[in-house]
Amino acid sequence: MTSEHSATALTLKHQPAAATLVAALEHAWQQIRHRHPDLPAVQIVIGQGSGHRGGLLLGQLAPERWQPTGPGELVHELLVGGEGLARGPVDVFTTLLHEAAHALALTRQIADTSRDGRYHNQRYRQLAHELGLDVQRDAQLGFSTTSLTALTQARYQPAISAIADAITLHRRPEPPATAGRNLSVAVCACPRRIRVAQGTLRAGPITCEICQQPFTARPDVGERPAR
Repeated sequence: MTSEHSATALTLKHQPAAATLVAALEHAWQQIRHRHPDLPAVQIVIGQGSGHRGGLLLGQLAPERWQPTGPGELVHELLVGGEGLARGPVDVFTTLLHEAAHALALTRQIADTSRDGRYHNQRYRQLAHELGLDVQRDAQLGFSTTSLTALTQARYQPAISAIADAITLHRRPEPPATAGRNLSVAVCACPRRIRVAQGTLRAGPITCEICQQPFTARPDVGERPAR
């Protein structure tokens, strides 16, 4: 264990789990900034990474989301998905570097993505290489698949080790959406079909405007999720 890692671990050991983790991530960000001085400061938060339309969110940089209480510039937000912590410290540090490339693009006013930030172009690839990432091309998202080179992992090993010590919890993925799970199929005399909560049916008749007959539950269909 290096003296730098020992000092960081000693500072963090008596803090609550979330505070310890954020402190370790902030320390790692400072180490990256030390090598790349034009990398901006960020406000790091741990948040929900599952339940998004694009799948699991490992990290996301949101420009100028934090306002200083006094004079000063707006600060970018860097969200680290709590579910992604289960992947381990190397992958979490990779997420920091991945988002650092986006932060450099903001500072240098480089358009590094398109398609609402999903497609990573050649300019992003160059920035990621500059930060020490290996970049592979995804057919749908461009140069978005990143990993640490052996040299980069060795260079930042004290920061990675501090993150490893700080990961004592990870967020459980959100359960699948349950919308429509408690809805029953009801039919009228036409017959037309609707999906409706059983409590709504019990509260009073729902009349079809075409056949003027009430909708009644279809017990043979059962309760299935709405498509």
